[in-house]
Amino acid sequence: MPKTMRSDPAFQLSVIIVNYNVRHFLEQALRSVQKASEGLSIETWVVDNNSQDQSIEMLHQQFPEVNLIHNQHNPGFAVANNQAIQKARGQYILLLNPDTVVQEDTFQRCLAFMEDHPKAGGLGIKMLDGSGAFLPESKRGFPKPLVAFCKAFGLSSLFPKSRIFNQYHLGFLSPEANHRVEVLSGAFMLMRKSVLDEIGLLDEAFFMYGEDIDLSYRIVQAGYENYYFSESKIIHYKGESTKKGSLNYVRVFYQAMIIFTRKHFQSEQARFFIFLLKIAIYFRAFLSLVSNLAKRSLMPLLDAVLIYGGLFFLKNFWGVYHFNSPNYFGRSFLLYNAPFYTLIWILALYFSGAYDRKSNLYRVVRGILSGTLFIAAFYGFLNSEYRSSRMLIVLGTFWSLFSLNTLRLLRTALGFGDFRFGGLSPKRLLIVGDAAEEARILPLLGKIQVQSNYIGLLDPEGRTQNPQSLGQFKDLDQVLNLFRVNELIFCAKNLPYTQIINSMERLGSAYSFRIINPESPHIIGSHSKNSTGELYTQDVAFRLQEALYLRSKRLFDLTTCVGMLLLFPLMLLLVKNRIRFFRNCFNILIGRYSWVGYDPDHTAKLPPLKPGVLRPVPIAQIQKISSSLTQKANFLYAKDYHWWKDLKLVFLQLRQVDKRPN
Repeated sequence: MPKTMRSDPAFQLSVIIVNYNVRHFLEQALRSVQKASEGLSIETWVVDNNSQDQSIEMLHQQFPEVNLIHNQHNPGFAVANNQAIQKARGQYILLLNPDTVVQEDTFQRCLAFMEDHPKAGGLGIKMLDGSGAFLPESKRGFPKPLVAFCKAFGLSSLFPKSRIFNQYHLGFLSPEANHRVEVLSGAFMLMRKSVLDEIGLLDEAFFMYGEDIDLSYRIVQAGYENYYFSESKIIHYKGESTKKGSLNYVRVFYQAMIIFTRKHFQSEQARFFIFLLKIAIYFRAFLSLVSNLAKRSLMPLLDAVLIYGGLFFLKNFWGVYHFNSPNYFGRSFLLYNAPFYTLIWILALYFSGAYDRKSNLYRVVRGILSGTLFIAAFYGFLNSEYRSSRMLIVLGTFWSLFSLNTLRLLRTALGFGDFRFGGLSPKRLLIVGDAAEEARILPLLGKIQVQSNYIGLLDPEGRTQNPQSLGQFKDLDQVLNLFRVNELIFCAKNLPYTQIINSMERLGSAYSFRIINPESPHIIGSHSKNSTGELYTQDVAFRLQEALYLRSKRLFDLTTCVGMLLLFPLMLLLVKNRIRFFRNCFNILIGRYSWVGYDPDHTAKLPPLKPGVLRPVPIAQIQKISSSLTQKANFLYAKDYHWWKDLKLVFLQLRQVDKRPN
């Protein structure tokens, strides 16, 4: 592993941040680092791993004092940190994640603790997520076989305070006191430069995960101590680099544990430990697969049971009511018609967005009615023996509308969902800042169309002459309760980060918290440790980044393909290359191509799309217009996409559907 380059310390502390496509969070982290550096001798390094989100431009414009290393590829977390450590000139080295916010006193308190504890080689800190909840990975133990086994098989979660079963997160140690611990988190890892000179840098065999465990282990093996420090705290939004419920996370994390085991355990012990870890990989992968599948399929399965069960009842009801026979409709209805109707309604609900996280009454009604229209259109093509009464389709529609919406309302009432009659209810918003920041924030929220019920302003300075002010900061709890506020925007211009973080921890997850930094147009927050941070920003929002519109585009591709193939005698009169036409249809049906895609020479910074047979600008016109207009056409297509646009483009370029996609 790389060794550090010895040099006389020129700074008390070198802060090192590795960035990869989290520009807005990086900006906020650096703002907090600036404030925490006041009165101290600190240098800051940012290593960018080939971000494509204009992080480099932001750094040049807003933080010219920051030392920048710009990689032209992504070499991984360990390599990037080592690049900066080898150039750093601080007595202490701090590895800090870009999705963090530090308090004004964090560096001063941590450095003082290290000076008071000369045997301390490394220091971690109390971390909170974006909802103010304590993050258990703030303090951890080494993943010895029993520790790893308990974590992998969920015993640590079942017994979070157990000294036996939860040694991984040391749940038996109070987060409100300082402790000697074994493992520091790579999100905030403060170390003596002299210790790194002795033990070496991060092991570059770890691409992501495990390098902090390995480095912590080597610090302890060298005779030093690692500490968890509770007297200051940071926000760690988490979730910006990976989704912890994904199969990829399971694979990467446990593969890192295998690398650690092979490196630090003796052969016999290592073989047994690796055997357990491999079992854990398959077990956790299975759990993740089952969990993800259950989350995605639960509502469709419940809906299918309700629809099919309703049709079963309606078959008998309508048979008795209209035909005086409960057996008027034979078994073919239950074997063919009812499953077919159920499938069509479920597919229509899916494409309507009824199974998205933010679903509502409109999407359910739209899905059921569009499914009914498809069933009614298809009904005429069925042989007479498979045609049931049209009234059963009508009754099934009414039953589906009633039962599916009732199910969602019941789930929401029991706390298992968030179903709404319309769009999401506007948040009851309180701004904690002065009138100048209020005047800047409200137009920003309007421009980016954030739906909120603005309650008012809480001026930290308690300026009574401000007519919008609801009181002073000491009145915060009273204002929150009186006006039933559920979202707060803290203005970092008017409040220290220490006060913001302490307020988040005290108030807890009943509220959504966001922070806006001075002169920044980005309002940043996150309500869960397992989800990505959320932005209120003026950056462009592309419809083709949203699942609903991507499904709409895919449905358009499928239906137009089927339609063209059904009308193939007419299509053969329009196209010249018949083989290419059928090949295009096949590739679109299997999802390799799309009917409409970008002009391939102008796709930078646009949401990814499958190669398109056709383009937003007809191929015949591309040579006649400028490159900038072609780029603008791509941009507007992604930003304002609607399936109607695809329909018009296909109609206008119908004779080009036999062209080779680019």
